[in-house]
Formats: sequence, C-alpha cells, structure tokens
Amino acid sequence: MKNHDEMHGKMREAKGRVKEAAGIVTGNERLEDEGAKDRRSGHNEESIGRARRKLGEAIEDLGDKIKR
Repeated sequence: MKNHDEMHGKMREAKGRVKEAAGIVTGNERLEDEGAKDRRSGHNEESIGRARRKLGEAIEDLGDKIKR
C-alpha cells in the first residue's frame, strides 16, 4: 500500500506535467519551467516515499523473523 509521500508525490508530478504541457502550448516559459520543477519534485518525493515504505516493510519482516 502506498504511503502519504508516494501519493502526494504522484499528484505533484501529475500537476507538474499538466503545468509543463500548458506552458509549452501557450509558449509561457515560466509556467513550463515551474511545471518541470513540480514534476521533478513530485518524482523525488514519490521515490523517497517508496524507499521509506520498503524500509518499513523490511523492518517488519525482520521483526517477524526474530519472533519465530
């Protein structure tokens, strides 16, 4: 199950893609750059969230193995 960081990052990445595309279509470089920045930030946030989730799962698995 995805965590908050993964979901927020995914939404931010999608928002950035829309802004970037709107900037390209309208010729607005500032909007395009802002969208690209949001897209990259969202991707990074999602990656951090995924790593955090996998680390948590690994710790839980280790705890389960220790209990046995």
